[in-house]
Amino acid sequence: MNFLKKTNPSSSLKISSLDGEQYLYLTTRGRRSGLPREIEIWFTCRGDCFYVIAEYSTSNWVQNLRACPEVGVRVASREFSAKARIPSVENEHELLSEVQSLSQRKYGWSDGLVVEIIPVTEMAPQPAASSRPALSGTARRERRDLPNFRR
Repeated sequence: MNFLKKTNPSSSLKISSLDGEQYLYLTTRGRRSGLPREIEIWFTCRGDCFYVIAEYSTSNWVQNLRACPEVGVRVASREFSAKARIPSVENEHELLSEVQSLSQRKYGWSDGLVVEIIPVTEMAPQPAASSRPALSGTARRERRDLPNFRR
């Protein structure tokens, strides 16, 4: 992907400017199939990172990122590569409490497994959805087959 540009996420991504968005689109790699799997999920921002909370630690997307922590992220018109990690309950209690508090304020919900998403690269803003090319039949089927994909 030659169009990816390595950046300092804190200087160019302006994570805090995206906090007003409702959803983050997280793409993991299927741990068995190797295919991209996208979910729509609530998120919060803290520092130079995004945080999402899995209702269940056994969710497929969580198992996928445990197997391959390199993920894709889309928020509003921004799209970038990132690395996901699950903060330690024993060693990062303060971080987890703060993230849960942010989620509680933003969405009224904060129970579950916290996942930290650390931006690595940034892509140029994407065109509006209406001007994006139509998905191929295969891509439409893959999205339709995703359990959390909303039409």
